[in-house]
Amino acid sequence: MNGVLLEICCGSADDVIEAEKGGANRVELNSNLFQGGLTPSIGALRVARRHTSLPIMAMVRPRAGGFCYTDIEFEAAREDAYQLLENGADGLVFGFLHEDGTVDRERTKELVRIAGGKPCVFHRALDVVPDWKRALDTLIDLGVTRVLTSGQQSDVFFALDTIAEMIQYADGAIEILPGAGITLENVQKVVAATGCSQVHLARHKTLPDVSVQNNRSIYYGGALYPPEDRFDVTDRDYVAAVRGRLG
Repeated sequence: MNGVLLEICCGSADDVIEAEKGGANRVELNSNLFQGGLTPSIGALRVARRHTSLPIMAMVRPRAGGFCYTDIEFEAAREDAYQLLENGADGLVFGFLHEDGTVDRERTKELVRIAGGKPCVFHRALDVVPDWKRALDTLIDLGVTRVLTSGQQSDVFFALDTIAEMIQYADGAIEILPGAGITLENVQKVVAATGCSQVHLARHKTLPDVSVQNNRSIYYGGALYPPEDRFDVTDRDYVAAVRGRLG
C-alpha cells in the first residue's frame, strides 16, 4: 500500500484545509457536492490556496444533470477554467459528452489547451460512455492526464475487475483514478484488487449551525427541504485513518 496517493473530494475551502490536516495528498475542489460537484467559487479556491500547500484540482462543471452543455454553458465553462487557473488551481477536472454519450473531442481538446500543460482530469462522465476503451483512446490522444471513474458501476467495489482492466488497457498512457464508494473498510481491497496507485473519496462530518433556531419552518433548498441547522465539513480523522491504511 505504500505510495498510494489519496485524493479527497472537497466542497469548500474548509474541506481542503481539513483534508490536508488529515494527510491527503491532493484534493478536488468543487461546490455543491450534493449534485456531484460543480464549479467552485474563486473565493473558495483563493482561500484554500492561501491556507494549504496541497495540489488543488478544480472542477469545471457549469451545471448538474448530464454533460452535454449548451454553447452558452460551455462558454461559461471556458471562462471559469481561465479564472480557476489564474487564481491558483493546479489543474482542471471536467467532462464533455455528445448527446449519444461519446466524448466531445473538440470541447475536451479546448480545455486541455486552456490548461496549458497543467494536469487535466476527465471525470466520471466516463462512467456513462457507451465504450470506455474508445473513450480512453480519445482522451489519451488529446493529452488528458487521468480519468476519475467508478468502473461504470454505482460503486467502485462492484467494478474491481473493470478498474483493473482499465489500468491494464491504459498501460501508463493515462492515469486511472478510482472513486465512488471507497471507504476505510474497503480501500485496501480496492487497491489490492485493481493495482491502482491512487484513490479518490469524500467523507464528511456534520456540524451544527444554530442561527436558524428561531424559525424551524423555513427551508432554502427547494423541494428536497434539506435541514437548515447543520452543515458538512471534511472529516479529517477519517481521512487520517484512510491514510494510515494506505501506509
